[in-house]
Amino acid sequence: MNQPDNSTPGQIAGAVDSPTPDKGGTSRRQFIQAGALAATSFLIVPRHVLGGKGFIAPSDKLNIAGVGFGGKGFSDTNNSYNNGANNIVALCDVDWGLARVKENFTKHPNAKRYKDFREMLDKEGKSIDAVTVSTADHTHAVVAMAAMQRGKHVYVQKPLTHNIYEARMLTEAARKYKVVTQMGNQGSSNPQQKQMVDWFDKGLLGTVHTVNLWTNRPVWPQGIPVPQPAGETPVDLDWDLWLGPAQKVGYTPAYHPFKWRGWWNFGAGALGDIGCHIMDTPFRVLGLGYPTEVETSIGQVFLKDWTPEYIPEGCPPSSHVELKFPATAKNKSVVKMIWEDGGIRPFRPDMLPEGEPMPENGENGVLIHGDKGLLICGMYGEDPKLYTKDGQKIVGDPKPKPADGSKPLPENGHQVLWTEACKAGFNSKEHKALTSSFDFSGPLTESVLMGNLAIRSYTLRQAKADGKGFTYPGRKKLMWDGKNMKITNLDEANQFVKREYREGWSLTA
Repeated sequence: MNQPDNSTPGQIAGAVDSPTPDKGGTSRRQFIQAGALAATSFLIVPRHVLGGKGFIAPSDKLNIAGVGFGGKGFSDTNNSYNNGANNIVALCDVDWGLARVKENFTKHPNAKRYKDFREMLDKEGKSIDAVTVSTADHTHAVVAMAAMQRGKHVYVQKPLTHNIYEARMLTEAARKYKVVTQMGNQGSSNPQQKQMVDWFDKGLLGTVHTVNLWTNRPVWPQGIPVPQPAGETPVDLDWDLWLGPAQKVGYTPAYHPFKWRGWWNFGAGALGDIGCHIMDTPFRVLGLGYPTEVETSIGQVFLKDWTPEYIPEGCPPSSHVELKFPATAKNKSVVKMIWEDGGIRPFRPDMLPEGEPMPENGENGVLIHGDKGLLICGMYGEDPKLYTKDGQKIVGDPKPKPADGSKPLPENGHQVLWTEACKAGFNSKEHKALTSSFDFSGPLTESVLMGNLAIRSYTLRQAKADGKGFTYPGRKKLMWDGKNMKITNLDEANQFVKREYREGWSLTA
């Protein structure tokens, strides 16, 4: 915990005197259903007979609250709503002036409206079953923790958290409070992911030794001087609430509503934005855990001749990160994972035949190199192809369509599958079938954010004794103790494992 907790109950996430969630995972809905069944056991009539085809009884609907829906949260809340299969009972956003916020208020006129998620949970907690969290990265953890402490299931956008410590805390809290969780890396529910797992398990790739990952992100300004406050804050925006646990700075449109991603106070750069999508496939296929070491280099910006800009507050314009993962039960070799962003990408591998395109025309992609073959796919695990050393090309099957002829669910049904698991309860088969519960997405996020730890360590500098220039102690290979969340060969780097929260905010499970 970074700051003393001087709050009253319910004031901040982590200081909530919340009701204890049911230890057996029994939901309010299941309790109601059980009572109804006992009272009417002499006559059981299917609900569809009572209500007609397509009827969904109110007790079969999940009551959902959405926190942050001016951007990606708009689809998170509405995909969870699933055309009325569930209820949106409360909506919370710090900026009511955003177009998508206004649209969602109109779409769900009966939902209670809030700016402060703490007030929403205190007032509406008894009517809420589950919460979607789609705020800026720096507030994911405090919102999700407050909801879980009240026994609410949570869906949290990627990256799961802003830093490694928060990811570990949420992963452990999900088990402690027995709630159903899902991170918003929707490609993990792409059925083509399973095809790639099957190819590897059948030995078609052989033993994997190297993975290449890359993206054209950032597609927002990065590597630029720190923005200056803009003066007046928009009337519909509560800037102090938007800052949450982050260090206080003045409002500027250079941060909100989108460009916050390029600043460490709020975002996690290109890696945080897209790494949980792109790293998902090799993490899943190879059964990876915590990395053991990381090394990086980053792009520089020159606004003056011979003098690189020094902007430790901001993410770099490009980066090259190498992570090493130990051998696993699934893969008997150490794996070197190479990440590149800012438009830098790997060269064509020898096993990719002439004329065969790189994934997504080279903008984003995955290359998994084995001693028997090469596996490639796009950002979300789409369009997988396997090229073997003996000249075979295996193409993944198209995404299957629903057997009943209905339209495929948006985003591979990632949010809908979560809502169905929430209804079934903690540790149900539906819960265990989720592809990105925190048991998986927590360690995945930690591995992604390990790259950011190395990037931030790379900018650490110390003045030379003679006052002529600087030394850079973080520009070396960093050794990681994943169990204890600690860099073992550079103590200064451990400041980036977690962050100091602003006064009035804390995170405790």
